[in-house]
Amino acid sequence: MAASVAYDEVEVGTELPAQSFPVTRATLVRYAGASGDFNPIHWNEKFAREVGLPDVIAHGMFTMASAARVVTDWAGDPAAVVEYGVRFTKPVVVPNDDEGALIEVTAKVAAKLDDNRVRVDLTAMSAGQKVLGMARAVVRLA
Repeated sequence: MAASVAYDEVEVGTELPAQSFPVTRATLVRYAGASGDFNPIHWNEKFAREVGLPDVIAHGMFTMASAARVVTDWAGDPAAVVEYGVRFTKPVVVPNDDEGALIEVTAKVAAKLDDNRVRVDLTAMSAGQKVLGMARAVVRLA
């Protein structure tokens, strides 16, 4: 499946549709089961606090993958993403309540590259704090 966005129709500054991703303790349990990452900082409040965290935190790879969904949904094909990287700047703290946390992601085309590729810069926020830094994807468009 090829990317559904045409390179010629994209300009630098094009904003991708923003998305929000709710994260509850149940989300973390499901992710732990799928990923095999059962580190207690992701489910045990007492342990998380003992190691200096404010509470249980979301898995970094979960946060990273959530942000990538903005790009893959826009491109129309996950295989169109040829590079992706982030720096983890702040944890996503997930309180033990009915609401949990929210990861809010925005993105825009920052550069047009050769070979029908564009660089997309992402911003991921939770509780008013930037949780990913240097979040960038290179996407090959149609």
